[in-house]
Amino acid sequence: MKIGILPSASNDLVDGFNFYEKQSNGLGDYFLDTLFADIDSLIIYHSIHSVYFDNYHRLLSKRFPFAVYYKIKQNIIEVSAVLDCRSDPISTKNKLN
Repeated sequence: MKIGILPSASNDLVDGFNFYEKQSNGLGDYFLDTLFADIDSLIIYHSIHSVYFDNYHRLLSKRFPFAVYYKIKQNIIEVSAVLDCRSDPISTKNKLN
């Protein structure tokens, strides 16, 4: 399996980095390290996560209140979004559609 991160998910990661970096110097780097480790774990643990919003699997981050939404297409894990769990579920659904 390979992991592909869509541009929308990359933008979400940059937004999260910027938010946490404003909170404390270096926290943005820790955010990215943590989220990329969570995403890398999909190589082993893909498909075990619950399905939400029209066939998106949802991986919850271990350290931050973020969720990684992904689909499996053939042999590729396609990360579509990395969203703050504190957001309105309707906005999350709209972003995924």
